[in-house]
Amino acid sequence: MTTMFSGASNLAAGVDRAFIFIFAISFIFTIGIVVAMIYILIRFSRKRNKNPQQFSGNVPLEIIWTVVPLILVLFMFYYGWVAFAPMRKVPKNSMEVKVIGRMWSWSFDYGNGKISPDLVLPLDKNVKLNLFSEDVNHGFFVPAFRVKEDVIPGYKNYMWFQPIAKGSYDIYCTEYCGLAHSSMLAKVVVVDSLEFKTWLADLKVVSNDHPGMAVLKANACITCHSLDGTKVIGPSFKGLFGAKRNVLTDQGEKEVVADADYIKRSILDPNAEVVKGYNKGLMQSYKDVLKAEDIDKIVDYFKKSSEQK
Repeated sequence: MTTMFSGASNLAAGVDRAFIFIFAISFIFTIGIVVAMIYILIRFSRKRNKNPQQFSGNVPLEIIWTVVPLILVLFMFYYGWVAFAPMRKVPKNSMEVKVIGRMWSWSFDYGNGKISPDLVLPLDKNVKLNLFSEDVNHGFFVPAFRVKEDVIPGYKNYMWFQPIAKGSYDIYCTEYCGLAHSSMLAKVVVVDSLEFKTWLADLKVVSNDHPGMAVLKANACITCHSLDGTKVIGPSFKGLFGAKRNVLTDQGEKEVVADADYIKRSILDPNAEVVKGYNKGLMQSYKDVLKAEDIDKIVDYFKKSSEQK
């Protein structure tokens, strides 16, 4: 169990010290300013001073209110830098995990095809997270570890830490990434080294799903598109292949058939033909995310799903 000032990673103590110092200085100055304002209002009220006086220049006071804040700001910088600098120096032989952010879920790739929806880590082991986004800007934040980094498309970012307390800790996205931003949640689960090795060995690589469904799941497509006809963020995949759909384009409304070409266009340029009743701009192009063979697998999945009915 961690508290506000006893985080669950080796980096938490430095962040907490910087926070406490800055908070304490801010609190003291806030109280001091309020007290001074109240004193001035009473001491120099119209009842006490019927004849107003003009003050001009006070060199000692001007020096004090320049030098003292400068010294305090330098101390704030020092504590902040001491906490930040170690975050960018990854120890050698750290365990590496690829973190993939997408609208609106996280996935954690341990290599060799082993992917988990939660980040499971061994206790007291240095871990480097390589951060990637498949669509828009995200922010990977673990409050208990006091670590946060941006996850930006096309930008290779990373973070590292050492878990020092067993338990389950929340992961949040701190960049507004669309309609379901608030539900982009996951967990960090810290376990003993032996338990982690057992978990990783048991983590399945091969799925019994159709290869196309595996691609859809891996890219969180079924988060926005239901399989049972339920209306969610995007149109349902149920009965998609061969169905007629009314779509909105820049030229107006038209009816199209959801054939292979339509599905490919919807993946590569999703805002060109938006199904009527749904909002434009919620889905980003997967042109730089999915390979041509992955798109073919998706099309084949929809085609075979329709043939089985």
